[in-house]
Amino acid sequence: MITSTSNRKVKEVQALNRKASCRRECGLYTVEGIRMFRETPEPLVEQVYVSEGFFAKCGDETRQRISGLPHEFVSDAVFAAMSDTKTPQGVMVLVKQQEKTLEDLFRMKEQCFLVLETIQDPGNLGTMLRAGEGAGLTGIIADRGTADIYNPKVIRSTMGSIFRVPVVYTVDLREAVRKMKRTGVRVFAAHLKGERNYDKENYLGPSAFLIGNEAAGLTEETASLADALVKIPMLGAVESLNAAVAASVLMYELSRQRRNAGGLTEEE
Repeated sequence: MITSTSNRKVKEVQALNRKASCRRECGLYTVEGIRMFRETPEPLVEQVYVSEGFFAKCGDETRQRISGLPHEFVSDAVFAAMSDTKTPQGVMVLVKQQEKTLEDLFRMKEQCFLVLETIQDPGNLGTMLRAGEGAGLTGIIADRGTADIYNPKVIRSTMGSIFRVPVVYTVDLREAVRKMKRTGVRVFAAHLKGERNYDKENYLGPSAFLIGNEAAGLTEETASLADALVKIPMLGAVESLNAAVAASVLMYELSRQRRNAGGLTEEE
């Protein structure tokens, strides 16, 4: 059992929580809590850390899962030092990052993509991933100015969607959009200058939505790559929606159209 916060493994976990560069170099990230522990696919588990207090009160099923995975026990005080949350539940997993490419995304069926330009709020990014999974999102493409998908705050916001929706970062977002268009994906930009309301477009074919920075929106260069600019009509004095809310509105309109056309089905 690890009982000292100066232990090398404790320091490594703390670095993974704090630094995106460390997560990239190690190819690992952390998830916390019993729900995320249960949802983490076994092939992605690098190591499980369990506090002695958690293990003493967890059920037999949880104990069996822990025993079947690489794990290490730590004192409650050490776990609190390792945790990125104010009220740690007592179980944490080091998870292997999933390596996906643009080509992997473009081979997927029922294509529905989000293309993100400098989305900086971790909560927004996590919400887009979680809402996107519910709407049938097949993947996210983001520029390097976008928040790190493996940031602990993003991970918590995804509620497990991080394991099921692939995210690819690219150094050249505009070239990625051009490649996407060459595969037959129609690209829509959420934009205040949109000439048509979002629900007047047809999203039955392979589709992607460009979502810009929370404060500045899309750059003109990126927006110009869209096949169509769409707007979400606003009542009252509100000019625009939060980036994650706007992305969710667009994705669920796509989902509605495809369900009505028989392209997507709800799980019973």
